[in-house]
Amino acid sequence: MIIINSRFLTQSVTGVQRYAIELSLRLKQLDPSIEFVCPGNVVQHDIFEQLNAKITGKRTGHLWEQIDLPQYLKKQGNPLLLNLCNTAPICYKNKTVTIHDVAFNVYPKTYSKSFLYLYKFLIPNIIKTSGHIFTVSNFSKQEIIRFYKVSEEKISVVYNAVNDSFKPVYDPDLRNIKYLLAVSSLNHRKNLTAILQAFNIISAKNKDIQLYLIGDLETKSFTKIDISEYLQHPQIKILGRVPDSELIKYYSNAKGFLYPSLYEGFGIPPLEAQNCACPVLVSNAGSLPEIFRDSALFCDPFSIDSIAANMLKLLDDNVCELLKAKNKQNITRFSWKQSAMDIFNSL
Repeated sequence: MIIINSRFLTQSVTGVQRYAIELSLRLKQLDPSIEFVCPGNVVQHDIFEQLNAKITGKRTGHLWEQIDLPQYLKKQGNPLLLNLCNTAPICYKNKTVTIHDVAFNVYPKTYSKSFLYLYKFLIPNIIKTSGHIFTVSNFSKQEIIRFYKVSEEKISVVYNAVNDSFKPVYDPDLRNIKYLLAVSSLNHRKNLTAILQAFNIISAKNKDIQLYLIGDLETKSFTKIDISEYLQHPQIKILGRVPDSELIKYYSNAKGFLYPSLYEGFGIPPLEAQNCACPVLVSNAGSLPEIFRDSALFCDPFSIDSIAANMLKLLDDNVCELLKAKNKQNITRFSWKQSAMDIFNSL
């Protein structure tokens, strides 16, 4: 019997939750007997119903995961527990876990003190008590080995992918607007301030170009970053969170997508952009060279001039057409179906 820790159904969807949702849906197809259990504060109701998930316990959050979940598992005869979102019950031994990255070790100032202390305690203990570990890139695998001295044999790489709904959607209104797109949070390593500073440089001489920013600019997990000076810029538009149907339109009609992250375990947003035929600019840091090879423009994420210069390249139609052709080659390397098979065959 396999049970999947489905606490992700109680959380807003970022890359980690998207990984869990997409793989869970496909693992259920591979083995309908897999059981999905979660706390009662579900927010992803459609996915909850598709998975036929079960609510158990009275607590929520980490307390549910550390107390209620193992109590339930014990009553079920201690089956294998699959955890897809970094965290897992420490005291439950029959488990596997996906650790997406260990960025909190590299950029501790990015995170709130409470988040940092929690992960500094949880992650090494979860790794120690798990039978096997999955991660999302060879880069992340080497980082886990570097920080926690784990044997290579204990870690398998299972890539992220992109939902089939991410495909080009032409929008005449958006197509008439010349804009660059970024999807970011106020997480320091996403390098949002560098995007804004670089756009300041190119917008001074390119009054017809706009920057559209999508993402949650309020979160308790990260330290505060002040971007107030950019909010009144006439060429910058803050869109906040948008549903996937709108996000796909913004990807599909942009001149280019910006993702100069300082540290990334995988990087789903630029892959989504590529699926929507959007040229992408990523940094030369973390896993991004591994994931995007020659299909993207690469910048130095610590250099505003490098980011700005590559933004300008995205405005060149010839460069864009070349990148769009390479997008098609790169996206064929990633499949949720294959990733689910890889996990299933490893259990």
